[in-house]
Amino acid sequence: MANSESEISEHQQEHAGHGHKKASLFTLCVGTVGVVFGDIGTSPIYAFRETFAGHHPIEPDPMHITGVLSLVFWSMMLVVTFKYVFTIMKADNKGEGGSLALLALISRKTQGEKWTAPIIMLGVFATALFYGDSMITPAMSVLSATEGLNYVHPGFKGWVLPIALAILVGLFAIQARGTAKVGALFGPIMVLYFLTLSALGLMYLVRMPEIVLYTLNPWNAVNFFYVDGFRAFVSLGAVVLAVTGAEALYADMGHFGRRPIKFSWLWFVLPALMLNYMGQGAMILSMSPAEAQAAIKDPFFLMLPDALRLPIVFLVILATIIASQAVISGAFSLTQQAIQLGFMPRLRILHTSESEAGQIYIPAINWGLMIMVIVLVLFFRSSSNLAAAYGIAVTGAMFIDTCLISVVLLSLWQWPKWKALPILAVFFIVDIAYFGANLLKVPQGGYFPLLIGLIIFTLLTTWSRGRALMRERMAESTMPMEIFIKSASGSAQRVPGTAIFMASTSAGVPSALLHNIKHNRILHERVIILTVDIAEMPYVEDDKRVACKPLGEGFYRVILRYGFLEETDVPAALAKVDLCGPPFDMMQTSFFLSRQTLIASKVPGMAIWREKVFAWMLRNAANAMEFFKLPSNRVVELGSQVEI
Repeated sequence: MANSESEISEHQQEHAGHGHKKASLFTLCVGTVGVVFGDIGTSPIYAFRETFAGHHPIEPDPMHITGVLSLVFWSMMLVVTFKYVFTIMKADNKGEGGSLALLALISRKTQGEKWTAPIIMLGVFATALFYGDSMITPAMSVLSATEGLNYVHPGFKGWVLPIALAILVGLFAIQARGTAKVGALFGPIMVLYFLTLSALGLMYLVRMPEIVLYTLNPWNAVNFFYVDGFRAFVSLGAVVLAVTGAEALYADMGHFGRRPIKFSWLWFVLPALMLNYMGQGAMILSMSPAEAQAAIKDPFFLMLPDALRLPIVFLVILATIIASQAVISGAFSLTQQAIQLGFMPRLRILHTSESEAGQIYIPAINWGLMIMVIVLVLFFRSSSNLAAAYGIAVTGAMFIDTCLISVVLLSLWQWPKWKALPILAVFFIVDIAYFGANLLKVPQGGYFPLLIGLIIFTLLTTWSRGRALMRERMAESTMPMEIFIKSASGSAQRVPGTAIFMASTSAGVPSALLHNIKHNRILHERVIILTVDIAEMPYVEDDKRVACKPLGEGFYRVILRYGFLEETDVPAALAKVDLCGPPFDMMQTSFFLSRQTLIASKVPGMAIWREKVFAWMLRNAANAMEFFKLPSNRVVELGSQVEI
């Protein structure tokens, strides 16, 4: 029976926030402002400007200004507030959010359904699009902020690009040291930043308070489409920049819980953002047409008072660094989930905090992102050019989130169609409109995140399919465990100690065990067939961690279960096992691993080029010994060849 909405809501309240449950609401709200809202918080720097002075310029007259402000406000209400805060954030996987966590929840609850496979492919593509977004966000945010130095002193003009590159390189360089200490400053800095946004907006709003009514009135958005339909549709491609980062509310839910994110958004972040957007509009409307035409090219920085321009620009640069940090950390977390769920090969993961399990650093992802960000900055050279590439990955991911939440509402929660379909119709209309408007930006740079997404999607699906094929081929030649035990126990010499043979499946004889008996003709007194099983949930309770089944003649089959957000520390888990004979002594235990070498063949399965890509990924995967935290002096690797 599918969970009812109330059951899921109770479940979410029970698990949301994990270790943060004891922290006060105020502390959690400050934390969410520092981590969750960095991306959407830096949007006022460029979103309003790009709507009027971007690749499809619009005349900054009263009708267009009020129409765009109304579009921005109702986009925030429909996309961020109604869709993410009030709907999608209720669909958690034991307190965790994000496309992969939601995908794992759907996959677990709907196994065997015909439409499960296409939904999984959509979720994987959303993951691939996120990597494109995580390359563009740091480049766009930091570059747009450093361009504010042009308004501090004309001498900075030639230094904007080098300064932006230096900041970005420095940001990626410090990732290996962890962000726990620096992260404590994120919240207060971002609180100050949002207060500054509010103050700047209020400076101009007091001169034209009626603009608040124009913004809140949806008729101004409708009138924009009625009077100037095509330009209104095109402007959606820039208006959506105001809500980039909305998906972070859902992805970061596991760190803080739903309530602090909801509270911070409704009572602090949303008002601050809208005050600033309305202030920019009021400033432009208070100018003559000629002045407005000049000011619309950078209204955010022209709002700054001369006396405070330098410290505010410095604060803005800090805010964009924090926004970039959140995206980079998100890329690390998403990669860890993808590895555990079987969509990526094992990568070297370093933990940068002894107390916080989520503080991780993945060198391959870090340096790969840094190279791509530098390429983006050098290729596009300005935030206005980058804006063409920004948005299409976000709108694509938002559309896929709507597809996933459709499954949740109709299949998991079993909402009646009269209730679910009108809500989903609104979500789909908004998402399709935004995505369609962003498709117009493909020739100017929108091709970049799509290309990156397509490449990463190919790699993710190739790895997943290749692993499945490899297991099928290995299963074809495996021997039932019962037959092996009877034949091996009588012919092989038993030696003292424990041998643990790692197995990818919980059936049959591992290839490492077959090779060991074939070449060495010995068996240890205790033989453990160990399978590490990654569950489609973020965490597994300790009492459900281990399953042990005696097979006779000193053989045992052990299954260790982990969630997709947990560290797979095999020795630590085995130290608590007392179901398989005496306690495990690592000095008397040997781990046997099987390393497969793939041979591409014409056996039906995958195209030859994909088989070669999979073989390359397998060769470059991190060592299983390091991934499972096995003691290096107790590991024996045995190789074999597999055709797929």
